[in-house]
Amino acid sequence: MDYATLLQILDSTLRLATPLLLACLAGLYSERSGIFDIGLEGKMLVAAMATGAVAFYSGNVWIGALAGIGASMILALVHGLASITFRGNQLISGVALNFVASGITVLIAQAMFGQGGRTPPLDGAARFNPITLPFADSLASVPFVGPLYREVISGHTALVYVALAAVPLTWWLLYRTRYGLRLRAVGENPASVDTAGVSVTRLRYSAVAITGILCGLAGAYMAAGLQAGFGREMTAGRGYIALAALIFANWLPWRALGATMLFGFLQALALRPDVIERTIHVSIPVPALDAMPYVLTIIVLFGFVGKPQPPRAGGEPYIKER
Repeated sequence: MDYATLLQILDSTLRLATPLLLACLAGLYSERSGIFDIGLEGKMLVAAMATGAVAFYSGNVWIGALAGIGASMILALVHGLASITFRGNQLISGVALNFVASGITVLIAQAMFGQGGRTPPLDGAARFNPITLPFADSLASVPFVGPLYREVISGHTALVYVALAAVPLTWWLLYRTRYGLRLRAVGENPASVDTAGVSVTRLRYSAVAITGILCGLAGAYMAAGLQAGFGREMTAGRGYIALAALIFANWLPWRALGATMLFGFLQALALRPDVIERTIHVSIPVPALDAMPYVLTIIVLFGFVGKPQPPRAGGEPYIKER
């Protein structure tokens, strides 16, 4: 594999890993607070539909993204009500939201546009456009570093850089602030947090809200950055892959970055079967390449990459003692 081809694959890796990274961080906040969220897929899906529809009508991608975040926040609130206020089964709530999102997005898109559950193509200001970073062209002639900076680091949309910036921000918030300490504590031992006079309900709702925002950004990126509009079931299981990456990362922000980049790299390779054939001199069917991220998901979930250590109070509703 030559250097130019490697750069192309790394560029695709970064683009394809962005929605996974945002969704993975979303799940990290929720599960660190003790709320398991299988519904990442559904939140991304409704956010993508809302972003595609509103961006098309308004002609402004940022208005569309705000609509996507709002739609995701509605599902996050429903999940919070079911899991925190009414102390329901968190897994069932998340799965139910995925089914609701799968049906309602197609229904609304079909009612609005009559294009088989899709939104019309987005272009111009209705899409996230690539950003050229400073000195990208002038440094292009520098061996190795210049092409890497120009082809891989520069030239992405704003949400790619937002996703990357969210990793150190999440680390700082969780491990260097009082809020992060309390959030981690409420996922391990909510009774001790309650005894200290801190509201478990408020902390968990705040984590669920952050989850809604990040899933909204992931869906907005898919509809107006990675693709040019909403399509039926366009998330294609990325919410579940993000959950697998979260387990692979052992609920740690920096490891979440590495895990999602690994999944993104496999997706990027699936788009370039010619590269694999030239490298290992074996022709692999395209469907087999497309299945690689999902096969890795199964491997992660079966625990073949190490024993995960989830928050001890995860999935358990908290009942305040009188």
